[in-house]
Amino acid sequence: MDKPGETPDDGGQNPFKGTPFEQIFSAMGGGSGAMPDLSQLLGQLQSLLQPYDGPLNWDFAIDLARKTVAQSADPSPGQRQRDAVADALQLADHWLDETTAFPSGVTSPAAWSRAEWVVGTIDVWKVLVEPIAESSVQALGTAMPAEAREMSGPLMGILGKAIGGMLASQIGSGLGALASEVLSVSDIGLPLAAPGKAAIVTANLEAFGADLDVGADDVLLYVALREAAHQRLFAHVPWLRDHLIGAVADYARGIEIDAEAIQSRVEEQMRGVDPTDPESMQQLLEGGMFDLPRSPGQEAALQRLEVTLALVEGWVDEVVGQATAERMPTAGRLQEIFRRRRAAGGPAEQTFATLVGLELRPRRLRDASTLWGSLRTRQGTEARDGVWMHPDLLPTAADLDDPLGFREDATALPQLSDEDFDAELKKLLGGSDQPDE
Repeated sequence: MDKPGETPDDGGQNPFKGTPFEQIFSAMGGGSGAMPDLSQLLGQLQSLLQPYDGPLNWDFAIDLARKTVAQSADPSPGQRQRDAVADALQLADHWLDETTAFPSGVTSPAAWSRAEWVVGTIDVWKVLVEPIAESSVQALGTAMPAEAREMSGPLMGILGKAIGGMLASQIGSGLGALASEVLSVSDIGLPLAAPGKAAIVTANLEAFGADLDVGADDVLLYVALREAAHQRLFAHVPWLRDHLIGAVADYARGIEIDAEAIQSRVEEQMRGVDPTDPESMQQLLEGGMFDLPRSPGQEAALQRLEVTLALVEGWVDEVVGQATAERMPTAGRLQEIFRRRRAAGGPAEQTFATLVGLELRPRRLRDASTLWGSLRTRQGTEARDGVWMHPDLLPTAADLDDPLGFREDATALPQLSDEDFDAELKKLLGGSDQPDE
């Protein structure tokens, strides 16, 4: 006989015994502790599934994001709004010509609705999110012993699909919420659209500007300046896009499983959960059962991402500040508003950070802006922008601790001859050493 408080003897039929999955499958077996009937278990999990390819059900995520957006009015921008956005981006590029040698990166200005933002950025979100989702599912599978994996091959496939479906639900909700807050396609500092596509979400811009004591034209122009500055940087620093996205991929590859920690969470959260109820299982995921601790590799990738985002946002802040200093009396107020907004992050950004484990807030924006401005003051615009020539030249987190001292002695320039350095800088800034053919 089993002693009180012990699970009944499973006769050696439960391959999940002693793993993080024991509580899940025990509950699915009616709480007896025995291995549940696989046909019954598969039927329960099937209710969570829809056919899809890849680690996530993107069709479901996009549909849910659009439904989330549709909960409030989302009018398509009219011709007047599209013209205003195009004019603002053109003027912004004219002003920026005087603050950086990087030429314009805008090839296709656009005014977007929130739904258009979802559709226009989804390809990049797939690249950002899929490695995290895939690594999470694979890592959970490795928490089981080999004999369990061998006995439950079909089950693991369905479990992976179920988790992918649940994550798609959360991602769809997160993207829908984010679409209701972003002001432009580059607003969170990542290149979310096709190269050269500069888009402003007009409904969000109007809602944002309504709460400010600043004229609507100034708000539009300031957002256009930020968007155009982002486009210049991403267009003319060819490694930057892959550098940022690569940091996210490195984060995903660093996912590790602490089986004991997960088992403890599972035992705590499975109490009161009905595994046959999809909503109950969804609440389990949202409760953090798969909120995995970061590995050292992930911490390093996250720091690289946060520092690079801060440098991008700091550079944008610096060149826009230059461009508006003598032209826009409200620029100082708008600069402070945007600094606080980017440093704090909105509710949707925080939701997305919880979802994928990544925070897209450049915490050190002010330090980065100070660093770029100090470097320009001491060594000129070309020296400031030349730092983007190679990722190894970028300031580090330690440099942000002393932004006024970055390259103060001017000895940290790359190990190139004067001719080679000039040639590389000229290529970066869009020039060429080759004669015209």
